Amino acid sequence: MSIKVLVVDDSALIREVLSRTLARDGDIAVVGTAEDPIAAREKIKQLNPDVVTLDIEMPNMNGLAFLEKLMRLHPLPVVMVSTLTRKGANETMLALELGAVDFAAKPNAELSGGIEAFGAMLREKVRAAAHSDVRGRAMRTQAPHVPIRTAAAPEGAVIAIGASTGGVEAVRAVLSQLPPDCPPVLIAQHMPPGFTGRFAARLDEVTDLTVVEAEDRLALQAGHAYVARGDHHLRIERSSGQLKCRLSQDELASGHRPSVDVLFASVARTVGPMAVGAILTGMGRDGATGLKLMRDAGCYTVGQSQASALVYGMPRVAFEEGACVEQAPLEAIAGKLVHAVMRVRPAAA
Repeated sequence: MSIKVLVVDDSALIREVLSRTLARDGDIAVVGTAEDPIAAREKIKQLNPDVVTLDIEMPNMNGLAFLEKLMRLHPLPVVMVSTLTRKGANETMLALELGAVDFAAKPNAELSGGIEAFGAMLREKVRAAAHSDVRGRAMRTQAPHVPIRTAAAPEGAVIAIGASTGGVEAVRAVLSQLPPDCPPVLIAQHMPPGFTGRFAARLDEVTDLTVVEAEDRLALQAGHAYVARGDHHLRIERSSGQLKCRLSQDELASGHRPSVDVLFASVARTVGPMAVGAILTGMGRDGATGLKLMRDAGCYTVGQSQASALVYGMPRVAFEEGACVEQAPLEAIAGKLVHAVMRVRPAAA
C-alpha cells in the first residue's frame, strides 16, 4: 500500500517539484498539497495522510507554530523541508525538538547530485517517517530526570554513539544525563553539511558536556563530546600517546557519510575493551557491523529498545546480529553506559 503524503509549502513550484519527486518510485502517493498551515489543517482532516512534508517560512502561520500545535493535538510523522542557511539550520533543530521526525535540505547549487540526489534522499526520509512511532512517542511520559553524579573512568576510555532518524532528540536525551567528568563521547549522527555544527552547538547549550563539531586531529578530552561533521567520516586514532579525531571523505559506508559503522570499527580497533557503545533510533542497518566489532573486542554495547525508539531499524539489526550486549529504553542508556565505562580496566602499560 502506498504511503500517503501531504505536501505543505507556500511555493507552487516547490509543491509541484516535491509532488513529482515523491511519486517517482510508485510506493509514495501525494494525496494533496497545501500552501499554508491553515489549508494544511483542513487537508489533514480530509485526507488523513501518513506523512506531512512541511516548510518553515509560510504565510498565515509559521511552520514551527503549526508543527507545535499538530504534535500536541494530532501527532503525525512530519519531515521538514528546509533551506540550507544558518537560520534554516537553527529552525530545523527546533523543529526536531518539537517532534518532527526528520528534515531534508532544499536543493541548491552546492548540493551534490542536485535534484536527483535530493529526491532519493527525500523519498528515503518519507519512508522512514511512515515507519516511525510518532504517536507512541507523544503518549510516552518523560521519566524523572535522575542526574548521574560521576562517570569517572580510566584515561583512554571512550563512549561511542550512533544514530539516524529520530537521533537528534535521542542523542540529546542520552547526553543530557552524562556528567561533566565522563570520558570523551564520539557521535555519528546521519546529517548533512551545514547542520552538524548547529546540532553540536545545541547539544552544548542543553547538556553539561562541552560539545563541538569534530575537527581533524583534535585531541579527545574528558567531559567533551565530538559530533561527526556532515559529509565526513569520523574515526578515532592514537597518535603521540593521545586519542584524536580523524576526519575523511572516503567512500560512503553502509550508504552513509558520516557512517556509524566507520566510527564504531575505529573505536573497536583503537580503544578495544576500554570503550562502550550505543546504537540509537534510525532506519537501515548502519552501525550493526561496527557495533559487533566493538562487542567482539570486549566492549559493552547497548541498543535502544523497540518500545522507546522512534524508528526501530538500526537497533533491531544490531540486536539481531548479536552486536548488543543488551537493549534498554532510551532513558536508561546513559546510566548503563556510565556503569559500564566506570568498570573498564585500564590498558596494560
